[in-house]
Amino acid sequence: MSRPQPRSVASHDHTPIHPSGLRQSHTAASYESLDQARNPRDSPELSPRSPPVPGHGDNIPPMTLAGPSNRHSAEATETTALLGDTLLGMGEQAHEGPCNHGTFSPRPMSPTDSITADSHIHSESESDGLPAIDGTLSADARKKRRDWKKQLASKMKSKKMSTSSILAQRHGISDSALMYLSYYLPVLVWARQYNWEYFKGDFVAALTVAGMYLPMALSLADNLAHVPAINGLYSFVFNPLVYAVLGSCPSMIVGPEAAGSLLVGTVIKSSVDSGHGGDDDAVLQATICGVVAGMAGAMVFVAGIARLGFLDGVLSRPFLRGFISAIGVVITVDQLIPELGLNRVIERSPGVSHGSSVDKLRFIFGNLDKVHGLTFAIAGSSFAIIMICREVKRRLQPKYPGVAYIPDRFIVVVVSAILAYMFDWEGSGVAVLGKVESASGHLFTFRWPFRPSHMPYIRDAMGTSFLIALLGFFESSVAAKSIGGNEAFSSIQLSPNRELVALGTANLVGACFMSLPAFGGYGRSKVNKSTGGKSPMSSIILSLLTLVCILFLLPYFYYLPKPVLCSLISVVAWSLIEECPHDVLFFVRIGAWQELALMATILLATIFYSLTLGMAIGVGLSLLQVIRHSTRPRIQILGRIPGTNRFENAEANPDRLEFIEGCLIVKIPEPLTFANTGELKTRLRRMELYGTNQAHPALPRLRREDSNRNIIFDIHGVTSLDGSGTQVLEEIVRDYRQRGVRIFFSRVPSRDSEVWELLDRSGIIELAGGEDHFVEDVHEALKLTEVESDVHV
Repeated sequence: MSRPQPRSVASHDHTPIHPSGLRQSHTAASYESLDQARNPRDSPELSPRSPPVPGHGDNIPPMTLAGPSNRHSAEATETTALLGDTLLGMGEQAHEGPCNHGTFSPRPMSPTDSITADSHIHSESESDGLPAIDGTLSADARKKRRDWKKQLASKMKSKKMSTSSILAQRHGISDSALMYLSYYLPVLVWARQYNWEYFKGDFVAALTVAGMYLPMALSLADNLAHVPAINGLYSFVFNPLVYAVLGSCPSMIVGPEAAGSLLVGTVIKSSVDSGHGGDDDAVLQATICGVVAGMAGAMVFVAGIARLGFLDGVLSRPFLRGFISAIGVVITVDQLIPELGLNRVIERSPGVSHGSSVDKLRFIFGNLDKVHGLTFAIAGSSFAIIMICREVKRRLQPKYPGVAYIPDRFIVVVVSAILAYMFDWEGSGVAVLGKVESASGHLFTFRWPFRPSHMPYIRDAMGTSFLIALLGFFESSVAAKSIGGNEAFSSIQLSPNRELVALGTANLVGACFMSLPAFGGYGRSKVNKSTGGKSPMSSIILSLLTLVCILFLLPYFYYLPKPVLCSLISVVAWSLIEECPHDVLFFVRIGAWQELALMATILLATIFYSLTLGMAIGVGLSLLQVIRHSTRPRIQILGRIPGTNRFENAEANPDRLEFIEGCLIVKIPEPLTFANTGELKTRLRRMELYGTNQAHPALPRLRREDSNRNIIFDIHGVTSLDGSGTQVLEEIVRDYRQRGVRIFFSRVPSRDSEVWELLDRSGIIELAGGEDHFVEDVHEALKLTEVESDVHV
């Protein structure tokens, strides 16, 4: 079937006599005229399509003006591609030398005879990756032909990069490999633009973050992940350094998080329960930690390469809030045992330490008489001091921003270590951190996480690593969007896909040294930015400070009291839970009972059984919601607003719309794919019978058979079709035609679109009655129904 010619705009009877001024059609030439009107001295020539500017050549002959070539002389419309014809015509140039007239620059008139030769030149220049200028190759172009590196780079360019090269050449921008490399390696941008005036702020920010979060890293590793404490510090050595090179958010600081550390601990506990080792096997614990971090990093890295950055919106807010709140409850209960000094008691109760939160609460209440008083006093006072300082800083910071610089947690940790040394708390029964060393006995032992001997751990950790990757990316995405860009480096654009690659690479590097999984955190990043951090240099300084701590300060960590470290984690757990009541009240106020049920299900499953079950149920229910939403057709029946040619959803406003006798107008407002066409036939049949999708199928037929003599499909929203959707649509049209129903399609995509090609190749156009049954709008389709009804009569 030959491709139809575009309809003339003037041939439509429904074209408004007075078009709306809100959406005027602008052609490429009209933009030139606007620029020329603003700068008449810079633009002495006018496009032949441009309206004359008063005082500037009202009577200039058209042939003296620069304009488009003859082969591109078709009149532009709203659907004219901005780049399509321009890319085809790159061989033409209005004058010698660089062209700086803007995107829609004037072009000389081209004789028809030159089309063949010009096309030949285009094919030759495109095959060689060289620009053609006025049908000849310049000396520079010949030199480029010999440059095999340039040719190799041109072969590797994607479609977007090729288009960008053309635009860059037109605007006089250097199109170099460094430009694209700088996009994927932001360090090439900020390192060149770095001003040493930023160093003071970066150093103070890094020192503040180190003072607040290095003790936290020790605590997360020892108390939640159940790995040697030094593995928590490794996360601040390698991950921030790698992210500073690859990350697209200059102010974000990556490091270990409570949720990820707790999930690492669940994998280690399950491995111990499976008989792979004991609770005191530090080498096994560090190995599993590296495997989990490596798998999480690999998953995030592959997702970035596959451009899956859009997945940050897959899991719903209720799922995230319910799961994070459940993690907060689990952490709080876990930390109560060492805060009460019941560590030695729980060792004599096998199974409790690996049990659910309910089991641990039952154990705590059953052993309240064995609480160690000094340990509880130290933990309680540390928690109270940190919470009070946190609240005071929150209230004073709007007036006195400098209070953010006060490292209250660092001060609490240092003072408690001094007191533990001076008063020999260890001898009084208070647990201290002890000797901090790596499991292998050597600092920075390289261990590839994906060794064949690690396969049993990899299988056990697959699901948990996926959740760590998912939660880590979500938290990093929220932090990056909340922190935003940096005015000092505005050319670095935030990209979810590059963030995935950066975070994945950082965790893969850290996993080789058995570090905890590390992702971006909003709290750390906010502290970094508010205390003067302006560039990724603060992340590099943080890595160096952590390295100094590992190399020279590990012996001084011996006397850190574990109750104080547990109180630090309890503060984090409180922050995870404190936002839950606000969300619950909001969902109650709007009546979102489905979201509340999801949150409650995740919370109860986690508390009464395990974190793994709560995770599985939450992910499963969230994915079911996504699938249910994507597979439900959202077709509508349309009615006409009286006295107009406008149509609206009849189910939303049935009383103020009128229906056309013998016609059923159906709007399909979305692309048709295999996912949403499964119930399309059923819903269409329900509309035929009842005129709505809301009626129960037990009702008898409410619409007469002759009410559906004509069916008009408004497919303006069908911007794409796949094979399954095309097949279902063809079956629907065939069924209607066999029943004697006339089919019309309105607001069809353009004749050169993929949707039209699929409609043509599948035979839907011929089945519907030919191209005459594919019209511009619903009103025109209604006219055709009247014409064809009169013909048949």
